[in-house]
Amino acid sequence: MIIDLKRIFVNENSSLDIEYSLDLSSVEFAGVYPLKKSVNINGTVSNKASLVRLEAVITYEYDAPCDRCGIDTQRKQTVKVDKSLAAAIEGEDSDTILLVPDMKLDIDEFIYSEVIVSLPMKHLCKDDCKGICPKCGKNLNDGKCDCPEKEIDPRFSALAELLNNNELST
Repeated sequence: MIIDLKRIFVNENSSLDIEYSLDLSSVEFAGVYPLKKSVNINGTVSNKASLVRLEAVITYEYDAPCDRCGIDTQRKQTVKVDKSLAAAIEGEDSDTILLVPDMKLDIDEFIYSEVIVSLPMKHLCKDDCKGICPKCGKNLNDGKCDCPEKEIDPRFSALAELLNNNELST
């Protein structure tokens, strides 16, 4: 959806409320489709003292397997956006200035960009997730497994037997 902001740019002390939902369920990220529900944006574009600003909150639910234990997990994410809008920028690009050519904002593209940048690189079911045992595959969040904590490399098993024999003889 394209929002025409010409009225906001030319009229000081004007504003426009934005309330919009976007379906991004077809977006693949890290091999999964984590955005099963619509992404919502609520905010305002306003012109105060000839400075046009977009202040908004983007909320979405991220659904993906935990990177440590593999359990499907849902997390709600909130992204606060505070950007100045400009029809043209001279010089270098800026992270705080959003370019809106022809004074029109493509809200779909804007939401997509903000959501992709804010998706977590590592998705965990909880901050202290213990993962799974590399030997038996048991989820360590459910308790310890029966695997020995220290396992001797089979190439050094003869040395381990010598050490055990020395301990027994002393």
